[in-house]
Amino acid sequence: MNQPVVSARNLELRYGDTPALHGASLELHAGERLALMGPSGSGKSSLLHCLAGVVAPQEGEVWFEGQRLDQLSEARRSALRLERMGMVFQFGDLVPELTLVENVLLPLRILGARRRAARTAAMELLDRLGVAEVADHRTGAVSGGQAQRAAVARALVHRPAVVFADEPTGSLDSVTAEKVLDAMVSLTAESGAALLVVTHDNIVASHLDRHLVMRDGVTSGIVGAGR
Repeated sequence: MNQPVVSARNLELRYGDTPALHGASLELHAGERLALMGPSGSGKSSLLHCLAGVVAPQEGEVWFEGQRLDQLSEARRSALRLERMGMVFQFGDLVPELTLVENVLLPLRILGARRRAARTAAMELLDRLGVAEVADHRTGAVSGGQAQRAAVARALVHRPAVVFADEPTGSLDSVTAEKVLDAMVSLTAESGAALLVVTHDNIVASHLDRHLVMRDGVTSGIVGAGR
């Protein structure tokens, strides 16, 4: 199999005296869709943060596209997140002062795209996600589901190598959650991006190809899944 897009090897992470990861490992290849499961406090979000370069583990290795991510400077890790990763959070984390389309085009503008080209790309994604009609509304004037679909668009607009989603449907009703998940899975599959979804929900996990279970900071095995 080809080199993984992102991998973790025997990660150890502590916050002060509190252990978060203890020997956690995983590999994620291009086009794969992985559910990272486990109870609250099992280390799921901590592992995601290490994979995305938000934090560096005290021990172990994190590799991203052939680079030793945990040994890079914080500035370089931030640059890689912007250029090559997409992030979706439970509550969207859109900029409230901006409209939906302004939120979505923001990564492209930061990366140097012209405004017109960035807006065109953002509107195309918002249209595919079914929220183009509210593209020029601020986040406070749209529903939670519409805002979360815009967050998915923002994570994908710059065509990242991997999308990390941390409980992306945790604040949504079941019908809206299904729409958001279907959109995220289909769009990442179309672009060839890897997708990792942190979740404790079996219904969410059923949309994905594989399940990696965590408990007490340890990754305890991968099983097949999906529909």
